[in-house]
Amino acid sequence: MDTLRHVMDGYTVLDFTQMVAGPTAGRLMADLGANVIKIEMPPRGDGGRAFAQYKDNHSAFFVQHNRGKKSLCVNPKTSDGAAIMRDLLAKADVFLENFTPGVMARMGLDYDSVHQINPRLVMCSITSFGQTGPLAHQPGYDTSGACYSGILDMQGDPDGSPVMPGGSLGDINAGVSAVAAIGYALLHRERTGRGQYLDIALLDVYFHSHDRSVHIYSATHGAVVPHRSGRFVEFYCPSGIFKSKESYILVIAVTPSQWASLCRVMGRPELADDPDYSTGEKREKMGVIPMVEAWLQTLPSDAAAIRILEENHIPTAPVLTVPQAMQHPHLRQRGTVITVKDPVYGSLEVPASPLRFSEFGTLDLVAPALGEHNAEVLTEYLGYSPERVRELETAGVIASARRQG
Repeated sequence: MDTLRHVMDGYTVLDFTQMVAGPTAGRLMADLGANVIKIEMPPRGDGGRAFAQYKDNHSAFFVQHNRGKKSLCVNPKTSDGAAIMRDLLAKADVFLENFTPGVMARMGLDYDSVHQINPRLVMCSITSFGQTGPLAHQPGYDTSGACYSGILDMQGDPDGSPVMPGGSLGDINAGVSAVAAIGYALLHRERTGRGQYLDIALLDVYFHSHDRSVHIYSATHGAVVPHRSGRFVEFYCPSGIFKSKESYILVIAVTPSQWASLCRVMGRPELADDPDYSTGEKREKMGVIPMVEAWLQTLPSDAAAIRILEENHIPTAPVLTVPQAMQHPHLRQRGTVITVKDPVYGSLEVPASPLRFSEFGTLDLVAPALGEHNAEVLTEYLGYSPERVRELETAGVIASARRQG
């Protein structure tokens, strides 16, 4: 190609997924310019279409996770529907699915089967627990992975219960991990001509998110058992969410230079070289956390505290609400929050792709109505006649729903 829309321009992805993890992977590839055909099963399609927020029965949840895709609503459990899937797989570069292990095999769409159809195909399965192991066939969601990984036990106050995450960290990052694996599998295919199978699990993604807990437990032979520590980071003091004059702010001063700078701005420079304050554990025992909070509350405002900390190169941040984050100048200027077009909402603010490329900008993408692209996919990609498309619709093999509103 002489001109590319983005790095995946020219690649075709069959996105047979629903809810968050799989659709995130498909949406990121749409953001990267891939031709993403979203396979939805009649009569309701992706379960994400039933999630809030709604306007005229139109889900903003679905819009966020499925922008830029073409919707083909087909029943692959029928013989004609299965034939459509086989025809599409023969032409596709990537096949993405997130059903419980065994479902694809029952549909005749497991990797051994699709590899026979298209040896160059990269197939990626995203599940809660992976394709192997005792939990493999259990259904699950984002927080299932958080529970089994030990991550959820690290969230909350020390003497309280674990708390639910405020976002789908496992789902979203499983989608990102899938895209990374797919990209390298396509690179391998360019070198060898061979496709392959990718097994991405939310549980693996969550367990991989432990930055210190696993190695601390292992290195101490179980003597130290990491546990939730509430607003503050265990083993690293001072580091956490501190009560300030007006609200709460993040302060991290764990390196020698950061600690010395914090001591200086608090008016206690002698503590920087005091052996009683030489480690995080010692500082915590010596009452550094209430000391920092008391100092913060003497300042005229949280903004003043953040300014002083930033000027002295001490990592800090305000704890923003969702609306505050959406309006923050940095997120606006970088395009981290973007406004997208939608036939029902008109305009809608959503998170942008975190993947940035110097050669390409952001594509203008719209989420599809259920089965909106049935005719386009079947006629343009597979060469079906308009009459054949109408026959399939009459027989209930394919279905569609007009946009409401």
